Amino acid sequence: MTERPRLGADVGGTFTDVVLVTGDDLVTAKVPSTADQSVGVMNGIQKACSEAGIDPSAVDEFTHAMTVSVNALLEKTGAKTALVTTEGFRDVLEIGRQDRPDLYDLSASRSEPLVPRRRRFEIPERATPNAVEETVDERAVREVGAQIRDSNAESVAVSLLHAYANPRNEKRVVEILEDELDVPISASHEVLAEFREYERTSTTVVDAYVTPKIDSYLGRLTRDATEEGLPEPLVMQANGGIADVDTVRDHAVTTTMSGPAAGVVGANAAAGKLADERGLRGLVTFDMGGTSSDVSLVRDGEAERTTDAEINGQPVRTPMVDVTTVGAGGGSIAWVDDGGALRVGPRSAGAEPGPACYGKGGTEPTVTDANLVLGYIGDSTELGGELSLDADAAHDALAGLADEASLGGPVEAARGVYRVANANMARAIRSATVERGHDPREFGLVAFGGAGPMHAGALAADLDIGTVVVPPACGVLSAYGLLAADEKHDAVRTHRVALDEVDPERVDDLYEGLESEVLEEARDVASASIQRHADLQYAGQSFELSVEVGDEFRPTRTAERFHETHRSTYGYQMDEPVHLVNLRVTATTTRSDPVVAHESTEGERSGIREARFADGTVHETPVYRRSALPTDRTFDGPAVVEQAESTVVVPPAWTAEVRVDGSLVLTEEET
Repeated sequence: MTERPRLGADVGGTFTDVVLVTGDDLVTAKVPSTADQSVGVMNGIQKACSEAGIDPSAVDEFTHAMTVSVNALLEKTGAKTALVTTEGFRDVLEIGRQDRPDLYDLSASRSEPLVPRRRRFEIPERATPNAVEETVDERAVREVGAQIRDSNAESVAVSLLHAYANPRNEKRVVEILEDELDVPISASHEVLAEFREYERTSTTVVDAYVTPKIDSYLGRLTRDATEEGLPEPLVMQANGGIADVDTVRDHAVTTTMSGPAAGVVGANAAAGKLADERGLRGLVTFDMGGTSSDVSLVRDGEAERTTDAEINGQPVRTPMVDVTTVGAGGGSIAWVDDGGALRVGPRSAGAEPGPACYGKGGTEPTVTDANLVLGYIGDSTELGGELSLDADAAHDALAGLADEASLGGPVEAARGVYRVANANMARAIRSATVERGHDPREFGLVAFGGAGPMHAGALAADLDIGTVVVPPACGVLSAYGLLAADEKHDAVRTHRVALDEVDPERVDDLYEGLESEVLEEARDVASASIQRHADLQYAGQSFELSVEVGDEFRPTRTAERFHETHRSTYGYQMDEPVHLVNLRVTATTTRSDPVVAHESTEGERSGIREARFADGTVHETPVYRRSALPTDRTFDGPAVVEQAESTVVVPPAWTAEVRVDGSLVLTEEET
């Protein structure tokens, strides 16, 4: 081996995926996810190590992505949280923004705040961005601490007015509460030193809400890993970078989109060079798992990031990879609405009992059942190399759906489920491209996840995307992405001033303070590189755009970059003063991508079966074993390519090519 083994483990809604790289060999494992995610992770690690013939203690690096925090938000199972805020601002969480979640729905309602009013406490204090007008009443804070203790709160969020710029009062409140209470405390000036009271408070509350679960989970996982001789895990953050366990425990909110971020990083690592070779503007990443599908965009070799996200109605303004999610996965359940229309998702059969074809007691029809009936998955296919499928159960489930939807039978129902699921996912891709000013025809589609490569060809045809890339580890690409991810740490501070009035030296001093903050979290300060960005807006705008500012802040150059970014984003620029809003710093420590060799085995054809395609045609379709396809092999569709964790469907009128690294590149034939 040229290097010691590296391991990545990603937890999904249905399966837990593990990738183990030893030298230039890649071993994968896919096991059912468990209620305690750490159990499934250790099961997957033990399986991968066993197949590789190594002991877990030989692993040099263990990187992990999980869904603990996002599940807590989706299922409302986080900690019992209390909020301490400035007198008069108790109801900020409830008031929110005066926009409607659905403009034409007169009965639309907002998501309930994570902290009910009885656990929201006010204290007398007042600060402006520049000065403390009223110091903290320490006796009042101690009284609030007693009330929080009586409420049995498991965590506390502290968000005082203008603490993003002047945190003196907030720091004192935290000090007093730490003396009074024995629970985690999240302070807004540490979680999000940014203006906008509602978003800052919400993000701080989310951090407090998920911290106990993250702390408990990582404690169990670290203990179990150590007992097996594994190193302490590194954890994927929502920003697309990894961090050590201690850093993540102190910033739990950064894990909210851990898994999807890993998938985007993996897709970029696997297909970024191909995009450059073919002159594509970038990549659309398409991750279809068991519960949902995630779509993101990669441009100029970098994943698109955002700080304007919302999870189950809760604003979260931590930097994260910009992912659009729809409830359409392999386990998504098909159903008929009150108007008789066929629908798919968002409810999922999960891993237990799973789709009907899993033979674990599930009876409701799912996308996976439809794929089996259509012939994309074979009767003898073993998912993950071990889970046998029950074709009769899939037909029975879809026959019931056909009766309810007045369709011709199981096959017609399967076609309908496939088309509806694709329509849901196509809308997600258009949302990430067309609705943001990008032409999907200028991008390549990277398909991964257990179900993504089965649907990618049909989706690409619908969207006129001419190139589809299916990486070698497509069924476990999020786990692969964990090994390719760089270490990243972010910091932000609001500094609102017109650019023509800015003091560049003052701005550079603030940047240096932020740099010190992120470098304190870096594991190897000497190897970390620093990127400075600024959020700017035209006077009167209520939103910002971020631009890179370089090592030295120059107002004129920064304004020019903002005008250019505004033009490329919205198609125009304004003749208005430009205002500086936020300063951002990112520390990045680059890690090497895993290098994996592709070596084919004997016997590339494994059979032939009847398959039904999106264009309505039925074909006797050759089935290939992916591991047996040699480099530079080219074949025409229709075809099915099978591997342990995923299946690739090559539609009619498409051609597939095997690249040197084992990637399959699907190209639509010119007509």
